[in-house]
Amino acid sequence: MILAACVYPITGLLILCTLSFMVALADVKVAAQPVHREGNNVKVISGGNDVFTSSFLVRFRRKVDNDFAHKVASKYGFDNIGPLVGGNGHEYHFKHRTLPHARSRRSISHTRLLKSHPLIHTATQQPGFKRVKRGLRPAISAIHGLKFDANYHNAQNDNADTEPTDPYFHLQWYLKNTGQNGGKARLDLNVQAAWNQGITGKNVTTAIMDDGVDYMHPDLKFNYNAEASYDFSSNDPFPYPRYTDDWFNSHGTRCAGEVAAARDNGICGVGVAYDSKIAGIRMLDQPYMTDLIEANSMGHKPHQIHIYSASWGPTDDGKTVDGPRNATMRAIVQGVNEGRNGLGNIYVWASGDGGEEDDCNCDGYAASMWTISINSAINDGQNAHYDESCSSTLASTFSNGAKDPNTGVATTDLYGKCTTTHSGTSAAAPEAAGIFALALEANPDLTWRDIQHLTVLTSKRNSLFDAKNRFHWTMNGVGLEFNHLFGFGVLDAGGIVTLAKQWHTVPARYHCDAGVIEQPHPIYSGRSLFLELKTDACKGSNTEVNYLEHVQAVISANASRRGDLELFVTSPMGTRSMILSRRANDDDHRDGFTKWPFMTTHSWGEYPHGVWKLEARFNSAQPRSGWLIEWSLVLHGTKEAPYRTLSPASPHSKLAIVKKAHEDKKMQ
Repeated sequence: MILAACVYPITGLLILCTLSFMVALADVKVAAQPVHREGNNVKVISGGNDVFTSSFLVRFRRKVDNDFAHKVASKYGFDNIGPLVGGNGHEYHFKHRTLPHARSRRSISHTRLLKSHPLIHTATQQPGFKRVKRGLRPAISAIHGLKFDANYHNAQNDNADTEPTDPYFHLQWYLKNTGQNGGKARLDLNVQAAWNQGITGKNVTTAIMDDGVDYMHPDLKFNYNAEASYDFSSNDPFPYPRYTDDWFNSHGTRCAGEVAAARDNGICGVGVAYDSKIAGIRMLDQPYMTDLIEANSMGHKPHQIHIYSASWGPTDDGKTVDGPRNATMRAIVQGVNEGRNGLGNIYVWASGDGGEEDDCNCDGYAASMWTISINSAINDGQNAHYDESCSSTLASTFSNGAKDPNTGVATTDLYGKCTTTHSGTSAAAPEAAGIFALALEANPDLTWRDIQHLTVLTSKRNSLFDAKNRFHWTMNGVGLEFNHLFGFGVLDAGGIVTLAKQWHTVPARYHCDAGVIEQPHPIYSGRSLFLELKTDACKGSNTEVNYLEHVQAVISANASRRGDLELFVTSPMGTRSMILSRRANDDDHRDGFTKWPFMTTHSWGEYPHGVWKLEARFNSAQPRSGWLIEWSLVLHGTKEAPYRTLSPASPHSKLAIVKKAHEDKKMQ
């Protein structure tokens, strides 16, 4: 079920608007202008719950404090892990002391035991599911140790306008590309332009949600925010990685170094935002993930943490369709609504490493409106062989993929060491998080939506290209270039910082249920099914949308082979988005898609009034058949022109082009 948040200006009543009915949720205070909150409850396809953990979600009939919950848990042989984020004191995470970490059947007896307490309303044993780190595993031989040089110091911004002296900086081609190792000169993140403005990430904390962080690493320890860190795998405040012989749990430490490795200290390289702080959230190191661990991780210390960086997700096997469960979705929604004292937390997501066999729109984390999905390119501008493509990707940074091992990402590694082979979209997401930390230092008042707008307006096509010539750069209806692989281009640190300094917060955002087709339509091999929805984008109502941000096509469909189904949406301004590509490994013929929210950013800034078109077809030499059961169109954006108060620095900038397109449309 899709639930879109709407706020009625007169009453101030926040409700969840479904496509067929409305459910009252909560009262909010009426401000000078309407309070606009995000809200969504996505029914995900998980492929069945075959494993059950020793964790239970316990919902009390009334609000209780942690001490009371602890006593109840102890009475029945459980440990109280703590309250659930967003549970308002009613929901707690209990873990049984003797049940195995994973079993194939629910423990009915333990559920009944908990429910026997008069104040417990429900007790739900948590299913376990797999979440995997994104990125290729490096060879141990590529890991190096360096001794700390006491003659170096980290003087904040003293040398911001000069090149860092860190020994691995010359290997960090994604920070400064001089053409080393066969790369294309100046194809980089343009961080020096931000540093030259004195912007280095001060007073911003990025949480690395991963397998732990080596917070004693000499290149990280002075930028480590212990107060904002926690270990949800072991339930303690020390998120240090668990030791393994193959260094499997080095993932989080490598991501942390990309964001905030110290400058000019003679160790490894330098972080994109080298004066920012990193928090370690260890949550990716247990046999099975649970909704409760994910939810508490994404809602941890939302006013101390500004940015959450995630380089993991559902299995990138080209056949999984999965996303966040209810508690996790609720935590993300609460983060964008209430985090950073109402400005909203920034969630950065690696788009996925399934390559051309997968589609990141089948990943409910990367395809969420509330996350910024980041893809990668290698040092000569082509996509990496493991890059997934989808219409929800907003922008790209860099990772490895070339034959030369020195074209990997140089960063910190476990036990005070360094590596030059960090890789995958795992490496791309933390680079983006570092750039957003720079933007937040430049303008601490930026909202989560401001960051997305800045990303669209300052990312550059540069020299990015599809190595297999499948996806070309295309211009949308307001003049914004996009690519199905790279989103709106490669992030530009100097550009985003410069524009952030003069930025005015974008107008209020609305969610418009623009139409629905509920009559099933057959899909046949050899020909496309075309459906049309004509909409006025809720004109004249309290949810009118005139300038688009995200567009969701909420679709129910099935097929004799799901992996051969392709879906396209075309906007009234003619922008065609592939919202589902062929997935060669997906043999599903049973589950299909049930109200799955396929999302596109390609129509950003466009005028949504008119006819929207959906095309469904099979891409297969074999005969296939299926049904398009339901299509709902949900438009997200603003009633007012978002950039009307901004003054472009150049008539050729993206801002100038889009602003002129909006002005021309208004005059028609």
